[in-house]
Amino acid sequence: MTPAGFPAGVATGVGSWPGTDPREAAAVIVGELAGLPHLVELPARGVGADTVGRVSALLVDMRFDTTVRGYRLAARPGSASRRAKDLLRTDLDALQEAWENAGLRGSGRTVKVQAAGPLTLAAQVELPGGHRVLTDRGAVRDLAESLAEGLIAHIAEIGTRLETEVVLQVDEPSLGAVLDGSLRGASVLNTVAAVPEPEALAILETVLGAQRVPTMVHSCASPPPLAFLGRSSAVALGFDLATVSGTAGLDALGEALDRGKHLILGLVPTARPTAAVTWREIAEPGARLVDRLGFPRSELARRVTVSPACGLAGAPMSWARDALGLASDAAKAFVEDPESLVAG
Repeated sequence: MTPAGFPAGVATGVGSWPGTDPREAAAVIVGELAGLPHLVELPARGVGADTVGRVSALLVDMRFDTTVRGYRLAARPGSASRRAKDLLRTDLDALQEAWENAGLRGSGRTVKVQAAGPLTLAAQVELPGGHRVLTDRGAVRDLAESLAEGLIAHIAEIGTRLETEVVLQVDEPSLGAVLDGSLRGASVLNTVAAVPEPEALAILETVLGAQRVPTMVHSCASPPPLAFLGRSSAVALGFDLATVSGTAGLDALGEALDRGKHLILGLVPTARPTAAVTWREIAEPGARLVDRLGFPRSELARRVTVSPACGLAGAPMSWARDALGLASDAAKAFVEDPESLVAG
């Protein structure tokens, strides 16, 4: 465990996984990601299993219902919120079974859990009237506070079940659209105003600041808003490295490392490349990054965790398994011989 609270020199997953069998998925993740396994998300199961719908099972005194466009806040529990709770319970049972079968109870191994963040929820979930939650600042505040409280209980339950340390990943795929005001309103006549960065950061901190475990923020956005995320209290930032280019992105990463942030580098593509790819080809962009930022390569073993670029739910099962193997091999190279990686 690094000072930031995240295991370094290991591989992890972003969260989602192909298929619908939670026991099989948990067994694969626990077996393949020895350094930092995670609670699997299986969105192919439908309503309540996707990143946004799953949160209905975590909220305190709030819940979601479905609409033709996705989810909305509901006044009372319905089939969508009940299904989300049932699916999450099944996933927790599957993880506990895989954990115990692997002999990891009380082993000190860390596990990661994921949840959609408050800004993405506010952007994607509707009010009962059809407008996005983001258009009602009071509703945004209530949603963030409910999520923060629910995550505390969720993490505590997992820690107790597995007798282990837990770290939290907050997913904010809609963060860029929230900050730049590119979200569409309920109709062509409605717009959703951009949220100023200080206000957006305060909303995010409602969740991050309430947690009692190390936190990270992950964004699959292209490009990820790294400067914004670097100012958060999250100890780690996760993103697809291939989407970072130019001086601004590199400067933001350098500043994040200067602040002591840990990086979860998305190095493995979510789709199988046309040509065969080796672990060395996966690892070398990480070496180039630290070289360009002026940090010694030893930081790869101290400050970096390797992951796929984003979730693997849309990948064939064969590539999803291969992706985890490549991530693990790249992480091993960062620890054992980072100087051997060609960074040209």
